[in-house]
Amino acid sequence: EEESGSPSLVPFMKENVEELKAEIALICDTGLFQSKTPAIMTMLRGLLGEEMTITGPDKDLHSGMYGGIAMNPARVLTRILGGLFDENGVIQVPELYEGVPELSDELKAQWEGLGFDAKDFLGDVGLSVPAGESSVTPLEMIWARPTAEINGIWSGYTGDGFKTVLPSEAHAKISFRLVGTQDPQAIRKNFRAWVEAQLPADCKIAWTDHSCSPASQMSTEHPGFEAARKALSDEWPDPAAYAGCGGSIPIAGYFKTILDMDAMLVGWGKDDDQIHSPNEKYDLESYHKGIRSWARILDAMSA
Repeated sequence: EEESGSPSLVPFMKENVEELKAEIALICDTGLFQSKTPAIMTMLRGLLGEEMTITGPDKDLHSGMYGGIAMNPARVLTRILGGLFDENGVIQVPELYEGVPELSDELKAQWEGLGFDAKDFLGDVGLSVPAGESSVTPLEMIWARPTAEINGIWSGYTGDGFKTVLPSEAHAKISFRLVGTQDPQAIRKNFRAWVEAQLPADCKIAWTDHSCSPASQMSTEHPGFEAARKALSDEWPDPAAYAGCGGSIPIAGYFKTILDMDAMLVGWGKDDDQIHSPNEKYDLESYHKGIRSWARILDAMSA
């Protein structure tokens, strides 16, 4: 149920706490850093999904008869979404950055030592310039900072040919990736209030809730973490590192908040696996060395 918000999972965990408790949870749903360095993920971003429909006139209109005098909801939607960021890439939703932690100098230094090249990373998808907050490093952007992304936007006539329609409705889907102790419900409330305050007369809005989960941060104080890091370093050419992950795996946080146990996330995906895209793949090396790596981790932890 991961891709649909896991509606059955949390009630099941709450009803079976004592039976499900363990010393630690092991999760294999992450990847290597730059396809070669084994990584133990200690940060996962949370996720908030929103869908909005702005309605203007009660039907689609002829833009020759009504253009200029009737409010166009597509114009309203694009204006609002166009103001979602300032010129430095900072998200403009009020109080959104409450709960965003500052990274320790030690962790910043470790990440800097990974030699991440943003130009190469973006070059793999036909881009070149980081578009996030200009005051932080590219690696911080994808591991330790919140995001707001327009996932889909549509309105009016989008079929073949051309129609001079002034649309009745305009729609958008927006997602936020969350970090630290950001409260997804508070951000939902503040985002909606921010949007609604910008609606002109004759426009109304309807909202649809989508997924909502907080970020997760793992403590590395459990001795298994350092044992696992050494075991991984013995299997792969590069020494293993503690890293962050831009994605969201809510179950890791639920293990902590509901079952009071830490989760260790170690996976073998590579940057070119094309996750969630056409022709998604998984390397045989990741299978083989992944099997050997888990054997090493379990042996080290059992010792």
